[in-house]
Amino acid sequence: MSPAEVSSRIVELRATVAHHDELYYRRATPEISDFDYDRLKAELAGLEKLFPEVARAVGPDTPTARVGDDRAEGFARVKHRQAMTTLDNTYDEAELREFHARLVKALGVEDLAYTVEPKIDGVAVSLTFEQGRLTRAVTRGDGEEGDDVIANVRTLAGLPHRLAGASVPDVIEIRGEIFLREEEFRRINQVQEEAGEAPYANPRNLAAGTLKQLDARLVASRRLEIVLYGMGICEPPVADSQTAYHAQLKAWGLPGVEQIRTVRGADAVWAAIQELDTLRRGFAYGTDGAVVKLDSFEQQRHPKIGFRGMAADGQAEAARKLSPRWACAYKFAPDRAETRVRAITIQVGRTGALTPVAELEPVLLAGTTVKRATLHNADEIARKDVRVGDAVLVEKAGEIIPAVVSVLVEKRPADSLPYAFPRECPVCRSVAVRGEGGVVWRCPNPHCPEKVRRRIEHFASKGGVDIEGLGEEVVALLLEKGLIKTIADIFRVKIEALLPLKKSGEVWASNLIAGIAARRGADLWRVINGLGIPQVGAAAAKDLARTFRSLDALAAAPEADLVRIDGFGEKTAAAVRVWFADAANGELVRDLQAAGVAPTPPVATASTLAGKVFVLTGTLPTLSREEATAKIEAAGGKISGSVSKKTHYVLAGEEAGSKLEKARSLGVPVIDEAEFVRMIAAG
Repeated sequence: MSPAEVSSRIVELRATVAHHDELYYRRATPEISDFDYDRLKAELAGLEKLFPEVARAVGPDTPTARVGDDRAEGFARVKHRQAMTTLDNTYDEAELREFHARLVKALGVEDLAYTVEPKIDGVAVSLTFEQGRLTRAVTRGDGEEGDDVIANVRTLAGLPHRLAGASVPDVIEIRGEIFLREEEFRRINQVQEEAGEAPYANPRNLAAGTLKQLDARLVASRRLEIVLYGMGICEPPVADSQTAYHAQLKAWGLPGVEQIRTVRGADAVWAAIQELDTLRRGFAYGTDGAVVKLDSFEQQRHPKIGFRGMAADGQAEAARKLSPRWACAYKFAPDRAETRVRAITIQVGRTGALTPVAELEPVLLAGTTVKRATLHNADEIARKDVRVGDAVLVEKAGEIIPAVVSVLVEKRPADSLPYAFPRECPVCRSVAVRGEGGVVWRCPNPHCPEKVRRRIEHFASKGGVDIEGLGEEVVALLLEKGLIKTIADIFRVKIEALLPLKKSGEVWASNLIAGIAARRGADLWRVINGLGIPQVGAAAAKDLARTFRSLDALAAAPEADLVRIDGFGEKTAAAVRVWFADAANGELVRDLQAAGVAPTPPVATASTLAGKVFVLTGTLPTLSREEATAKIEAAGGKISGSVSKKTHYVLAGEEAGSKLEKARSLGVPVIDEAEFVRMIAAG
């Protein structure tokens, strides 16, 4: 490359990387994967190193020399007592071995001890404990200064606000990552889709966006969690190695990292990384690599080791990237596969949201066959320029949802045309609408057959009133024959109308009618969940049922009463209020009551288990997870997805994993199925 070409490319890369830094750190809406971002940044760093004169001529401001800045408006700025560092990344085994060789040369020791830890794909945060009490929680910011998010961090259920036990320092900064579990991510996305909003791309982005919310009640409703592993300032010292520090975190009752290995030498490090790659999908949090650290704190502080970006006086240079020479991150390459787009179809949700889906040539990805991938919305299709017939790369975004990452333009058919997003509902042909500033096109027709079908399916599903025999095929059949038009019509179906529909008509019809009749008195929370109120899933429906105990009381509840429910934010409360204020929804509730639906309120119980929090893990000998959950809730208990000091019991079966270990570390009682059955029987 000529100097002019190098200069042009450096300018282009600096602008591109800065753009993606803004999207990733400040907006939590990245457009490209970490892998693609790292490639861009590595190319820029390589050019700046090969052509330093050209880089200096372009200017000193480069994103390779500074940490991405996540500071946002609305939060107080706080300076870290010790700057938060960033790790050098590699995807290459040879570079990992070079990292080891440099440390061996600097220290004169071949048999170096390392810790190998999961690299959590979350949001970095620094917690300050003074005299054992949590006093500050600060985001990474620019490394030197971050946002004070203590109000939001205090909502994290698994985080104690005071260190337990002895050896508590006067002051310590404890670093970690805030994350969302996969099941919580799915729950929130289900609520989004039910509300007609675009789903979130992955758990990391959602966790980052949630942490920067100004409403702590909304943060609490999303059930963020934290894992801790690093240290800033600590006075007086409490450990002499990374291994000892992890043990101390556990002794203080703090949530720590799973699957830590302490090994010696480069070969053992590489073996530990490969082992971690096979185990990581079973962890509570998303991981995108392994972090390798010199175990000895004394070796970390060696004059030839320390930090890159440190000035001669031992202070971090202003606005410079500070990275430890004693640690690096080995990034796992994302699970990707190449396939081709056969078609782009539009799904109509029960709220009318028109969601585009890429119909793919089947391809094996991360152990499963992928035939479809979400394209999110019209803007996303246009941005990536996805077309029918395109060769594309797909990956599981956040290891969860298959998504189209990019188009292989060089393999595009010569006769391809840009995809034109439909401006009408593909089912009822109503003109689609999109709210100002919104990204989702919707069918506005309340009588759209697809919206009606999906609403009825949801109401009858296992998450709704759970009508046995009324699955998707039967719902479609009853709609086709005109036997039902609304949810309430389910309870008016007559057996004589069903008899001609199937060869085994009498048996089938009798069973279906019996199944419908049995659910006229379904649990109140099931009816509430089945109604499809935006922002309300199964857990919120149970809270509403316990609080108001009837549909009429819930319909009349003021927003102030809704907000007072633990975990309900203003957005959820407003959504409930708006839904019941709608005349059509009020008519639906009255129609259900007229059809004989009389929901059963939760049983007021004097059980000693009332209010107790249970966590289920592993496989029980005879009870399914659903059966155990039902017994707990019938006794007035609650189910949680994670273990914390607020957990009363962990019900453990075979192959119980990290939840069992955490329960033992926190001193939470662990019971088996036999003990659980005795507790239920005793009330």
